[in-house]
Amino acid sequence: QVQLVESGGGLVQPGGSLRLSCTTSLNNFRQWAVNWYRQAPGKERELVATIVGGTSTMYDDSVIGRFTISTDDDKSTVYLQMNNLKSDDTAVYYCNTRNLRTGDEYWGQGTQVTVSS
Repeated sequence: QVQLVESGGGLVQPGGSLRLSCTTSLNNFRQWAVNWYRQAPGKERELVATIVGGTSTMYDDSVIGRFTISTDDDKSTVYLQMNNLKSDDTAVYYCNTRNLRTGDEYWGQGTQVTVSS
């Protein structure tokens, strides 16, 4: 069982920045893909960013150039740096991890991000 705990959400004005953290119980990320998803009210959960093996990254088109996903093995933490936030970024953000070999998947509890003036 892998534990994931998200933090760093909050209220921010349009154009502002937040950094989300996903603290895990993993020793390293070499055998894992870690994803950030988000779900806005009334909408389906959508994939925002992925990092595979701690190195290869992918982003949804809507966040390219604004969001950056990264890992810190020493802290067993995955970050989502979010810049130039827009009202459309308002959602609950979830951390998810999947083992590349077994496919086992785990979710965090989510953290609320609200972008509003």
